[in-house]
Amino acid sequence: MRGGRVAPAVTVAVLTAASATGCGHGSPRGLVVTGTPPASPYAGPLYLPTRNTGGTGPGPLRPASGTAGRPLECDAEIFDGSGPDAWSAADGGDTPEEGLAHYFDMVQPQEPARGYRVEARSADRVPHSFDEAGRAKVAVVVARDQKDRPGRGPETDASCDPAELPARYAAAWGWEVWTDGRGGRLPVARISGSAGSAHCDRQSVRLLRLDGRTYARDPEGVLGRDGLLRAPYRGDARMPATAHDTGYHHGDRRLWLTDDPDTVYVRTSHGVEAWPRTREAAGCD
Repeated sequence: MRGGRVAPAVTVAVLTAASATGCGHGSPRGLVVTGTPPASPYAGPLYLPTRNTGGTGPGPLRPASGTAGRPLECDAEIFDGSGPDAWSAADGGDTPEEGLAHYFDMVQPQEPARGYRVEARSADRVPHSFDEAGRAKVAVVVARDQKDRPGRGPETDASCDPAELPARYAAAWGWEVWTDGRGGRLPVARISGSAGSAHCDRQSVRLLRLDGRTYARDPEGVLGRDGLLRAPYRGDARMPATAHDTGYHHGDRRLWLTDDPDTVYVRTSHGVEAWPRTREAAGCD
């Protein structure tokens, strides 16, 4: 039963922000699925106080997501979650479904915008979940007439790692999901990749985030010239004898590691590349 678990959560973005109309003006077709209950409906408390510590990671996210973190059935740690925000009397919905639609209007999260199920129901609160393979991966609690939130609207929300959602959602919002040696999708909180920012003229750079560190493919020396790399990028490297294959791969890229935390090795069909770790100032505004 879901009620006894506080599982990993994640807030993911709407495939189409326009698909959820204003709460007082109806809700999109297919937002809530009726007729088929969740495989294991949530049976825990419908209200838990929230506490925002301002930190990141599973520890702070669990209290920040309140009740919404409870129905989740994540494989990895909680990815995202938050508590309530204020809105005007014109924004609140008349029904729980309109209140759920208001969540997408107001927050515009990176999450599926339809296909939710009612997990439980009371006069004041209705938790909704989006399930993948029969397990809750996104949860939104809709509450009625709360302080600074008239009508019905989102009270708390939480979700699992984007890698646990159907692949089309992660791809649509730019999440690069790597797989392990058995083909299992790895949490983006552990490993993910992205292109460098065009805003900073770093389109030629490829970034790899691994266990809180960032590494870079920098063939044109964009980051290297600015002193933002802890080691040199080498596009034609020799694989160290001490390197081991993690089994992690994306496309034809396979990740190899040594004991040196400042460099990772990426084997492709064209050879081996040494990707250095970036300095903290490698980001751009």
